[in-house]
Order: sequence, then C-alpha cells, then structure tokens
Amino acid sequence: MTRWLWLSLIVILLDQATKQIAESLLTFRESVYVLPFFDFTLLYNKGAAFSFLSDQGGWQRWFFIVLALIVTGVMLAWMFRLKREEKWTAVALALIIGGAVGNVIDRILLGQVIDFIHLHYQNYYWPAFNIADSAIFVGVVIMLYDALVLSRKRQ
Repeated sequence: MTRWLWLSLIVILLDQATKQIAESLLTFRESVYVLPFFDFTLLYNKGAAFSFLSDQGGWQRWFFIVLALIVTGVMLAWMFRLKREEKWTAVALALIIGGAVGNVIDRILLGQVIDFIHLHYQNYYWPAFNIADSAIFVGVVIMLYDALVLSRKRQ
C-alpha cells in the first residue's frame, strides 16, 4: 500500500509552497480578511498543537522533531504491512505522514512552524494552522471513520 506515498509528497510540496507564499505576502500578526470567519494571518509556532510547550527554552524543537520522525517511521512500517483492502487506512497514513514531514521541515530549517490559516467566529479564534496540520486532521478523521464505520462493513 506504499503506492499512496505520492499523496504524502503532494501534501509536503503543497504545505511548503503555501508557507513560502504566506511568508512572502503576509506581514507577521496582521490579518488579511478573506471571509467573515476566515483570515490569513502569518504566525510562528515553536510548540505543538495550540502552541503547547511553545514558551519553553528551545528543547521542544528537537523533541518534536524526534517525536515526529519516530511516529512517521511507525506509520511507514504500518503502511508496508497493510492489506490491499485497507486503502482508506493507507490514505489516512499518507496524509498524516505528509503533514508530519511538512512541519518537521519547518522545525529543522526555521526552529518553528509557519501557520497562516486563521478561522474565527466573532471574537472566538481557533489557533492558526497550515496545510500540514489540515492533512494530519483529515488523516485522523479518515482513520477514525475507517475504524469505526468501514471496518464493520468489511466484516
């Protein structure tokens, strides 16, 4: 099922390209209105999701790099063992791998992750994210749907 790794590559390329565009066109912390619930806002995250551990002394950079590489290795090994009928698991793993690698590239090169997609409702703001984060989220949703719904149909 490693034939789905092309999807990981597309996520990585799209993620890195959009981050470069965001850095070249946006000004740090200045929002660009797109829709009433959606802005582009260039932000940097030294932590994990929701800026978890972002205020630590820098050790978290290497921790998250190593953690992401270990998780990516486990997911690749899992992907190599999948059966042909487990295509949705392969798609989910490919999306998660692509997202993880996209953010690892930022951590290695910049020491932080570039975020620029900012959703909100009135004065309630969701933390900014990027294409890699979106791919991870969609991959997890697909994996849960496959495990909870599709696996029952296969049985």
